[in-house]
Amino acid sequence: MDILRFLTAGSVDDGKSTLIGRLLYDSKSIMVDQLEAIERSTKNKEEGRVDLALLTDGLRAEREQGITIDVAYKYFSTPKRKFIIADTPGHIQYTRNMVTGASNSDLAIILIDARHGVVEQTRRHSIIVSLLNLPHVVVAVNKMDLVNYSQDKYNDIVIDYSQVAASLGLKNVTYIPISALNGDNIVEKSIFMPWYDGDSLLRVLETVEVSEDINLTEGRFPVQYVIRPQTEELPDYRGYAGKIISGVYRKGDKVVVQPSGIESTISAVELGGKEVEEAFAPQSVVLHLADDVDISRGDMIVKQDAPVQVAQEFEVVLCWMSNTPLVPRNRYLLQINSRNVRCVVKELEYKLNVNTLEKELSPVSAGLNDVVKATIKTASPIAFDTYQKLRANGGAILIDETSNVTVGACMITTQASEKPFWPEI
Repeated sequence: MDILRFLTAGSVDDGKSTLIGRLLYDSKSIMVDQLEAIERSTKNKEEGRVDLALLTDGLRAEREQGITIDVAYKYFSTPKRKFIIADTPGHIQYTRNMVTGASNSDLAIILIDARHGVVEQTRRHSIIVSLLNLPHVVVAVNKMDLVNYSQDKYNDIVIDYSQVAASLGLKNVTYIPISALNGDNIVEKSIFMPWYDGDSLLRVLETVEVSEDINLTEGRFPVQYVIRPQTEELPDYRGYAGKIISGVYRKGDKVVVQPSGIESTISAVELGGKEVEEAFAPQSVVLHLADDVDISRGDMIVKQDAPVQVAQEFEVVLCWMSNTPLVPRNRYLLQINSRNVRCVVKELEYKLNVNTLEKELSPVSAGLNDVVKATIKTASPIAFDTYQKLRANGGAILIDETSNVTVGACMITTQASEKPFWPEI
């Protein structure tokens, strides 16, 4: 059974937490004690209705204010698939949390209030979904019960959002009219919208293809740990443990260790403590090489027929996540997969207005939630792909060296000497 990771995004009070609560409730994925707890603390007792948003709004401040602040992760499953849900905040000041939730997701559910249509935050979140290259988008037009399940209202929103999706190059967009509060088109089709001939939300989530999104062409294996038992039984054992982030690895494959560029051949592949003929993404394995090569954590074993880019200077689209501004020439730690290296942000090319897509050229700094195009130079070479080509090897984070806090999320676009391609909209 495979796993679908998805997030909910949208403006404030669009019903993201209620939608997730409804999914859990109607799919019978709530424990009895959980249901009793939210029934005791629900705000809608006088209406005889359980406040399902409390299933995800776990912080005290969230419950008191009726808003989502932090990213809440929930897990449930059906007979067809397992799910990991990220409930992300709708407020502008928590945009960085939305980026965090989106970075590991396969699909985004963008909620739109049927009364208000496409608003500023809808565009903002859609741009972030586009930046992070999420392969699937579901546009859920919520609160249809408050517009008398109007087909015209729904069609107008679909037309408006289609223009946004086209301008951003969003792929595989599905539209569903729903009422999270009443459960219309969440698990079962709604009797109040006979004009809608598509699937329910859960049906879409169960059937969307995610296996096709796994890259099995470019072989990328970041080394997490070098195993050297040096025991009497295994005096010469040397294995390289990690997770295959893309591609297929077989015994006898020609490989290159990056960034050193040393070539070798795979002599054995271990999966679950047993030797196998091949392994593929996203399996965690131990690789053995025919040659005694100097390899350490952070190095990458790459298939020889699918070379990776290796450079010390490259361009990124960066979402700044710290209250302390980003200023050119600041120094940080950059982490990409298991590799950690010191770096400097050389310059800021432009700041992107995530509402209008206009570019403010050569900004002097970047503040919290700003999206900028920047050039980064590392102290030593790193192996990477562009984020558009391979998300798993094109995303990185910036870490403050003194506090060890993550301050930036990076999407690598090109080597610094190449012509940038994002965003050209």
